[in-house]
Amino acid sequence: MIRLLLNGKAADSPELRESVAALRRTSSIDLQIRVTWEKGDALRFVSEAVQDGARRVIAAGGDGTLHEVVNGLAAVERKHRPILGIIPMGTANDFARSCLLPDEVNTALKFAVTGSSVDIDIIKVNEHFFINVATSGFGAEVTASTPPELKRFLGGASYALMGIILSLNLQPHDGEMHLPGASSHKGSILVGAVGNGRQAGGGITLTPRAFIDDGLVDVLYVRQFPLSELGLVLQELSSLPAEGKYVGYVQTPWFDFEHPHPISVNLDGEACQFQNGRVRVHPAALPVVLPDNCPLLVRNRTDV
Repeated sequence: MIRLLLNGKAADSPELRESVAALRRTSSIDLQIRVTWEKGDALRFVSEAVQDGARRVIAAGGDGTLHEVVNGLAAVERKHRPILGIIPMGTANDFARSCLLPDEVNTALKFAVTGSSVDIDIIKVNEHFFINVATSGFGAEVTASTPPELKRFLGGASYALMGIILSLNLQPHDGEMHLPGASSHKGSILVGAVGNGRQAGGGITLTPRAFIDDGLVDVLYVRQFPLSELGLVLQELSSLPAEGKYVGYVQTPWFDFEHPHPISVNLDGEACQFQNGRVRVHPAALPVVLPDNCPLLVRNRTDV
């Protein structure tokens, strides 16, 4: 049995209705639908699906729906955890797009139901899991304010750069990151991203060296800087040094963090607040239906 968890905002999709009906007519697959109405429904539906013996759970919606389904699956004992399929039906669909999952509903449904799975990492921040990217210091206005010409010229760095420029009018937050081996990074941080996947904000790459099956979390951070150093900041955003003067890029299985006060963090589109705690990779924790050519898998890396 397969349980499809559909975001209520997409429940009126004629394409999905027709695709589900066609699948049921042409196959013996037991596909059952549950529609979410409010926050927490997807978590409950995942638990019910496991109790009912579902071998596969499909998240149909945007990044928020996917985030909630992932947290529901993470609460299930690994040996009983169903395979996750994804039908991207939201606005950004950052994780699905970066994995090259089908975006046409009928094709996405067929692939989610019949495709092969790959065990991928998920990341835990204190008691919260996420599958894609966590950001701090970036707002929705960043994506909207970035000129298309700048995006084309700078690529992924444009999102971080525009975030910095806008954040100059905001208060930076002090923080400290403790890494394995007793090393640490400390300073006044303007913006940061923690990636299992690579992109957020509607297709903007933030952690370009990330893979979802390498057992590592990628961390990009930008310290407070004077405007006279903007050229150096841009250069470091392009080269991503391990620890530059203003920009740092770290890959690690875990790190601890401390802030003097709670800061706002966006986990796959879900708003949270954290003051201190631990970020840790759970390697190969979640079986997800992905295409063979998914660029976020280590086997498909092109930089070696």
